Amino acid sequence: MTDRDPAPRVRALLDAVRTEGRTTLTAPEGKVIADAYGIAVPDEALAADADEAVAHAARFGGPVVMKIVSPDITHKTDAGGVIVGVEGESDVRAAFAEIVANAGSYDPEARVEGVQVQELLPSGQEVIVGAVTDPTFGKVVAFGLGGVLVEVLKDVTFRLAPVDGGEALSMLDSIRAAEVLRGVRGAPAVDRSAVAEQIRRVSRLVTDFPEIAEVDLNPVIATPKGAVAADIRVILAEKVPKVRRTYTREEILTSMRRLMRPSSVAVIGASNEAGKIGNSVMRNLVDGGFAGEIHPVNPKGGDIAGRKAYKSVTDVPGEVDVAVFAVPAKAVASVLEEVGRKGIPNAVLIPSGFAETGEHALQDEVVAIGERYGVRLLGPNIYGYYATWQNLCATFCTPYDVKGGVALTSQSGGIGMAILGFARTTRTGVSAIVGLGNKSDLDEDDLLTWFGEDPRTECIAMHLEDLKDGRAFVAAARATVPKKPVVVLKAGRTAAGAKAAGSHTGALAGDDAVYDDILRQAGVIRAPGLGDMLEYARALPVLPAPRGDNVVIITGAGGSGVLLSDAVTDNGLSLMEIPPDLDASFRAFIPPFGAAGNPVDITGGEPPATYEATIRLGLSDPRVHALVLGYWHTLVTPPMVFAELTARVVAEFRERGIEKPVVASLAGDVEVEEACRYLFERGVVAYPYTTELPVAVLGAKYRWARAAGLLGGGSMT
Repeated sequence: MTDRDPAPRVRALLDAVRTEGRTTLTAPEGKVIADAYGIAVPDEALAADADEAVAHAARFGGPVVMKIVSPDITHKTDAGGVIVGVEGESDVRAAFAEIVANAGSYDPEARVEGVQVQELLPSGQEVIVGAVTDPTFGKVVAFGLGGVLVEVLKDVTFRLAPVDGGEALSMLDSIRAAEVLRGVRGAPAVDRSAVAEQIRRVSRLVTDFPEIAEVDLNPVIATPKGAVAADIRVILAEKVPKVRRTYTREEILTSMRRLMRPSSVAVIGASNEAGKIGNSVMRNLVDGGFAGEIHPVNPKGGDIAGRKAYKSVTDVPGEVDVAVFAVPAKAVASVLEEVGRKGIPNAVLIPSGFAETGEHALQDEVVAIGERYGVRLLGPNIYGYYATWQNLCATFCTPYDVKGGVALTSQSGGIGMAILGFARTTRTGVSAIVGLGNKSDLDEDDLLTWFGEDPRTECIAMHLEDLKDGRAFVAAARATVPKKPVVVLKAGRTAAGAKAAGSHTGALAGDDAVYDDILRQAGVIRAPGLGDMLEYARALPVLPAPRGDNVVIITGAGGSGVLLSDAVTDNGLSLMEIPPDLDASFRAFIPPFGAAGNPVDITGGEPPATYEATIRLGLSDPRVHALVLGYWHTLVTPPMVFAELTARVVAEFRERGIEKPVVASLAGDVEVEEACRYLFERGVVAYPYTTELPVAVLGAKYRWARAAGLLGGGSMT
C-alpha cells in the first residue's frame, strides 16, 4: 500500500463528500481511495480545459481514455461522457469538447469539474471486482467476468468481507468460466495473485469504512503481468443500519441450556378445557413424561391436569427455566413483565397476532420487555418445541418421542408439521424439533450454537426464509461444521435482486446468489427442497465420512448404472478410474457379457454370491472410498436377500474397522421398499425407485467432509 495507514486520508475524503450532501464519489476521488488502499489503477489527471487535457495526454505518451467528471452524473457512459483510444492533440481537443457538450445535453444542471484523462490500459481479460452491503450478511465482496459478459452471464461469486489471500484466490475458481482465467485456446493465463490482491484490498476498504455501501472496479484488466482497474466507483450509504443487540457465545449457551434442558416449566394460559392451546400444551408435557416440574398458570387458579394452578407466574415457587405462553397476543406484554420480574430466562411465545399480521409495534414492545429483563424469546407465532431426550413436548401439536441425533428447526408452522410427519413415517430419531416463527429474538444462530455443542445432536437441519444476522449465523456454522453437518433449506430462491443496484456489482448481488455462496463459504449443505433437507438430515448421521474421492458403482442393471453415473457427476463426485488389477478382480466375479470398468455391471441374472463378492471387493480395496449400489429386482436375488447380504457384509467390515459410505438404489416391485428400510436401519442409505436421491445424499456427505477438513478442497476457507 502507498500509505502505512490509509484510513485517515480516506476518512477526510469521505467526510468532505458527506458534508457536500453527496453519496457518489467522483472519479478523481475514487483514485484517491484507490491509491490509499493500493488498489491498482492507471495513471490519470483531471483537465479543467482542453489545453490541460492535451498536456496530460502528451505526458502519458499514447492513446488515452477521457471521461466526464461530475458529482451529478453517476453513469458516465450513458451520458456520452467516455471516449476511449484518443490520441493526438486535435483528437484530444475534439474529445474534450464532445464530452462536455454531451454532459450538458444529458443534464443541463450537472456540475462539471472537468475531464479525466487516463492512461489507456493494454488489452486483457476483463473481470469485475466489487463489494456491496447485503441486508443479511453486511459487507460482501464480489468477483466475476467483466465487461459485457458480466451483464449477460451474471457469472459472479460472493464472499463475506474481509477476505484473506486464500479466500480471494478461491473466488477465481468459483465462477463457471474459471478456465478462461487459466488460459484457453492459446491465450495466456492471467496473473491470479494480482487479481486476488485487488479483491482482498477492496474487501479491506469496505470493512474499514462501513459507510461505503458499494465499490465497483469494472472492468479490471487482468493480464499475465498484473491486474489494473480501469474504473473505480464508490457509493456511500444513505444511512447507517441499526445495530442489532448481540449475545456472547457463553450467554447463548447458558440460556439455551435452560431452554432445552429445563428442570421447571410454567404454562401461562394453562387450561382444563379440551381444544384450547393451553390444554394441549399441558397434556403434552404431562403425558410425554417430562420429569421436571410443570406449573400451570391461570388467573382462576384451581387444579389443572392434576396440578395446582397459580394465578400469576410470580406465585410459582422456586426457579422456573421456561415460561410457555398460551394466551392471546394482547396479553403477552403484561405477562412477560411478570416473567421478567420472576427471573425466568426463557419465554416460548406460541400466540400469533404480532408482526406477521402487521402488529409490529406490539412485537417491538414485547422484545423491549424481554431485553429489559434479560428474557430470551422464542417466537412468537410458533408451534412450540420438542426436546426428546428430556421427554419434553412443549407444543400444541401432536407429540413425538423417537429419540435420536437429528435436530430440526423451521420458521414455518406448516413446514414444522411436515418435519414431524416425515420423522414419524421414517422413524427418524430426533434430538429436538424447534419452531422459530417471527424470530423476534432467538433465531438460527442461537440454536446452531447450542446444537453444535449438544452431544445428543449429530446433524442439524434448518428451514429458513431469511436470516436476521447472516454474519452471526456464519460464525455459528463455522464453529459447528467441523463437528457435525449443518443442512439448510433456504426458501425464496426466486427473490428479486438487490434494490439499490447503484453499481454493476449491486445489480448482480441478487438475494439468492449471495445466500448460495456465503452458505457454501460457511460449510453449510444447502438442500434444494424440503424432501431433500429431511432426507439429508436422516441419512447423513448414518453414513461414515469418506476418506477419499474414489466412488465405484456396482449395479445389476446397465440402465441404472448410466443414471447412477450421471448422478455422480451431477453431485460433484468422482467416478474412480479402475486400475487394471482391480478391474481384473471384478471381472473374475461377473459373467463374460457383464462389464467391468466403472460402473461395474454384474447383470441382473446373477445370484446373491455375485453381489456379495463384488461388494466385498469394493470394501476391501483401500483405493475405493465409497460404493454406490444399483439393485434390480429378480427372483434369482430377491430384494430382502440383497438387503440382508449387503447389510451383513457392511457390518462385517465395520467390525474390522473398515468404514466406507455405501448407498443403494433399488428398482423393483413393492418388496424393495421393505428392503430399503432394512438397509437404512443397518447403516446403508437405500432408496426405492430413484437413482438420484441416494447419490445426492452421498454428495451431501462429501460436501460436509470437505467443509469439515476431512478431505482436500474444503470450502471453509
